[in-house]
Amino acid sequence: MFTGIVEEMGILRSVRRGAHSAVLSIGAETVLSDLKIGDSVAVNGVCLTATTVDAGGFTADVMHETLNRSSLGALAPGNPVNLERAMAADGRFGGHMVAGHIDGTGTITETRRDDNAVWYTVSAAPSLLRYIVEKGSIAIDGISLTVAAVEADRFFVSVIPHTAAVTVLGRKQPGDIVNLETDLIGKYVEKLLRPAADTAPKSGISLEFLMKNGF
Repeated sequence: MFTGIVEEMGILRSVRRGAHSAVLSIGAETVLSDLKIGDSVAVNGVCLTATTVDAGGFTADVMHETLNRSSLGALAPGNPVNLERAMAADGRFGGHMVAGHIDGTGTITETRRDDNAVWYTVSAAPSLLRYIVEKGSIAIDGISLTVAAVEADRFFVSVIPHTAAVTVLGRKQPGDIVNLETDLIGKYVEKLLRPAADTAPKSGISLEFLMKNGF
């Protein structure tokens, strides 16, 4: 579990690609202070497991499903990445509940400056937008942000200068792909309600039945 508060920007040192998988080698400093093999690290919002740790960074395996759902497969050596270690039980919960399980990707379609803030417009599929609500939480490349507005095919977030400076979002341009993780609560509520609707007994009463019988 993560909070969406990025600890540092690391650098992708190398990528070793398999047929449907990859091994990422990531240069880092801050997250290495207590990182051990087997620990979870969010890389651009994707929960990965450290498989080796050295003085300058760590490696992590990326499986087929993760490559399909995220933008990790498009990374190249030298690219910066957002890094966050798993949330400590004794720490402050500064962002929101982030699982590190990417729901899909979006595309930045516009950026504009508003005094000291930067607005990002992100297009996304309807299957993702159904879980994105105004003033709700969204994780973009692992960054915990508040949704300012939602439209039929896109949503908007406003980013303060500090966030833009210390994360990869500040380097993103229109056309760039970003990882999206929607709020956990909406997905669980939908899942819990769906069985009740699916298994409800059919009464046989419909709008057509009522009209046919004079109602």
